[in-house]
Amino acid sequence: PYVEEYDALVYTMQEYVSPDIPQEKVSIIAPAIDPLSPKNTYLNKAMCEKIISWVGIDPEKPLITQVSRFDPWKDPLGVLEVYHQLKKEVPDLQLALLGHLAADDPQGWLMYDQVVAAAGSDPDIHMFTNFTAASSLEVNAFQRRSDVVIQKSIREGFGLVVAEALWKGTPVVAGRAGGIPLQLQDGKSGYLIDSTDECANKVYKLLQNPKQARKMGLNGKRHIRSHFLSPRLLDDELTLLSSLGSRSAVHS
Repeated sequence: PYVEEYDALVYTMQEYVSPDIPQEKVSIIAPAIDPLSPKNTYLNKAMCEKIISWVGIDPEKPLITQVSRFDPWKDPLGVLEVYHQLKKEVPDLQLALLGHLAADDPQGWLMYDQVVAAAGSDPDIHMFTNFTAASSLEVNAFQRRSDVVIQKSIREGFGLVVAEALWKGTPVVAGRAGGIPLQLQDGKSGYLIDSTDECANKVYKLLQNPKQARKMGLNGKRHIRSHFLSPRLLDDELTLLSSLGSRSAVHS
């Protein structure tokens, strides 16, 4: 009954709309990223390499990265397994895990401790939080300088971190969950995966084919430019407001 009092109901995806919701009031408006924010603004290669070098990454070695909360649904332990599989074939591979920790999220701290334990003393596994080196600027540099970005979500709301990485021209290998398939064109700007083994195989394929990886990254950037930047979001919101104004005028 509370929902019925509203003039419009905005959802990010049709799949999230409950069948008992008044469908005539529903608008589907996907979220978007701000390309001018510190996390998404342009950084040149030299600056990116300087930033990641400051926190212990060797820019001369291959790098894969996941940016996400330390949350079971983001499967950071699965990302570690992907890394361990790849390490057998790519001995100098580096892994970076960047995530946010909140004081009121005990599950996040528990997951972080589990990942630290699983990582052990491997010098090529690097973990950063908002308390160390996971600011917006550093996330930007990691997403730009990584050879492949992983988003191994098992469950997901929308997952705009995929759009962030693709906007920077970096190919993404991500779980087939939530809004990720809307952002990532499977086989064109990266790969959608359903298992740890498949994730490792697709990441390895991109690491072994840098020209293909660059092409996929550029495809992803074009797709994000057309569909997931803030001007498109503003246009959708203005269209919605305009329709509400027209509806109000008719009723008056």
